[in-house]
Amino acid sequence: MLQSQKAEEVAVKRVQMLSHLLAESLDPAKLTQMKEEICQRYQISARTLRRYLAEYRKNGFTGLKPKQSGRAGKRSVPNEVLEEAIRLRREVPKRSVSTLIQILEWEGKIAPGSVSRSTLQDHLSKSGYSNAQMRIYRQEPTAARRFQHANRNNLWQSDIKYGPYLQGKPSYLVAFLDDCTRFVLHAEFYETLDQQIVEHAFRQSLQKYGQPKAVYFDNGKQYRTKVMERACAKLEIRLLYTRPYSAESKGKIERFNRTLDSFLAEIATAKPKDLKSLNQLLDVWLAECYQNRPHRGLEAKKSPALAFQQDSEPLRFIASESLAEAFLRVEQRKVDKAGCISFNGKKYELEYGLLLVGRKATLLYDSAAPDLLWVEADGLPRFTAKPLQIGSRSASRPVLPRGEVDHPAPSRYLAAAKLKNQIREKQQKNAISFRDLGEDRHV
Repeated sequence: MLQSQKAEEVAVKRVQMLSHLLAESLDPAKLTQMKEEICQRYQISARTLRRYLAEYRKNGFTGLKPKQSGRAGKRSVPNEVLEEAIRLRREVPKRSVSTLIQILEWEGKIAPGSVSRSTLQDHLSKSGYSNAQMRIYRQEPTAARRFQHANRNNLWQSDIKYGPYLQGKPSYLVAFLDDCTRFVLHAEFYETLDQQIVEHAFRQSLQKYGQPKAVYFDNGKQYRTKVMERACAKLEIRLLYTRPYSAESKGKIERFNRTLDSFLAEIATAKPKDLKSLNQLLDVWLAECYQNRPHRGLEAKKSPALAFQQDSEPLRFIASESLAEAFLRVEQRKVDKAGCISFNGKKYELEYGLLLVGRKATLLYDSAAPDLLWVEADGLPRFTAKPLQIGSRSASRPVLPRGEVDHPAPSRYLAAAKLKNQIREKQQKNAISFRDLGEDRHV
């Protein structure tokens, strides 16, 4: 995997780790408690967590990318050392990796500084003994309290609901709802149930109503995707997920789904013929039967549309280029001996293909236009891949990049060999002859 992609993946995970700490309404006591829980869960020090927060507030997503030290780390741990660490972890599951290393050093199992914390943590995770894998989650019943964010676009909620059958095939509704105003940012029926329908509805919401501070999803596989994590990290949107079996935490979108049942009851009699007709009816129902009608959960029973329009929070719109970049899919392909890659059953030729033969290249593409591919490789600028055109003649080899020497010069290899040979001959001429010394001794 390329270093740049590794750094981006690490940054995405760090954004996820910090997401709960970026809420503006946290009191100091709650913030301190959350920091302690994060340090224990991710096995990092409080100083490291403060550094991550400072870097993110200063430089955003880019600030969380790991710095290249230029020095290879020690990535191997002897089996006997790993077994001892696992034994120590099983004795006391809450022992941190730093504590494990300290015990092993004190007992003389390893030399001080010979095993790094991150290396041992990686090996424990691969063996099934990471802190997260050992932790036993225990949920305690708590009383639920109503909550509502202060302004629009502070938090969005989303969910998927099964729709009516069209021509014998099911449909699926994806809706995005603003927590503060109950305003439906985007709702649409789709004919497939996959992650792309969530991404499409999310992008539509972002294009129409700007950037939220946070989004709140359940743990469905359509929401827990690398594309969603990368997009939210790039756009500096906090990505939050509900705890398992806690549907009450996203009660507003659940309540909207129940309101939507009245629309589905009418659809059973309207019987739309296709998806387009169904979505047209949904738009009419939203405008007349939900968005512009008084809502009992809002102040003065305002309508969701009026509450959203009158909110004082300014809308932060995202440039189309930044939005497209955030939702790019990332995959890797190995460049074959012809300087081409295979993608979606097609062959693509690369501009720098012959320089990348045998190496892995990172592909970036938009799911809405999968035929347009961007390629990234270490040491090269981003470039596009073109569908392979097979003609009657083979393609020419790439031209060697121009350097400081434009004209052929005498062979430096032979010149160096000649100089070496001259030195060797001079040394041989100056060598002492033991035969001559022997003749002089008999005189």
